[in-house]
Amino acid sequence: MIIVDRPELLVVGHVVRTTNAAEADPARAQLPALWARAGAPGAFAHVPGRADENVYAVLTDYESDHNGAYTQIVGVAVHTAARLPEGMAAVRVPGVPCMHLEVRGPLPQTLIEAWQYLWKHTESGASPARAFTTDVEVHHPAGADLYVAVRPSYAETQSS
Repeated sequence: MIIVDRPELLVVGHVVRTTNAAEADPARAQLPALWARAGAPGAFAHVPGRADENVYAVLTDYESDHNGAYTQIVGVAVHTAARLPEGMAAVRVPGVPCMHLEVRGPLPQTLIEAWQYLWKHTESGASPARAFTTDVEVHHPAGADLYVAVRPSYAETQSS
């Protein structure tokens, strides 16, 4: 695993609260509709102060681990969130040490496989241990990059 220091960023977008179990059930899944909304032409055209052209998925407010509820915000990075468009929320993503995974190939299948790999990594007790604080997917023309926060104890041993 590659460990990098993820820089702080501010993301504005649409929000849902869900679980991985709910997302596995098409009748309860909320993420497809969230992504369809985010992928609509001009979905973020009215968001002022965009930092780049990427789309970000921020996973935060974890109830426990990958089996519990979490909040996902799909949106864009901004310089400031002084004026939020109606129906959108802002989340500040802290700059922390993260596992970095490059996801290339057909989305969303390769992204789903990357998350499944991370769940197995967590369940096996492997190092580095996930922090379950705030994780980020950065979607760009080449694919996606995952930044998954690790526990501070692991990051501290790597910098000593």
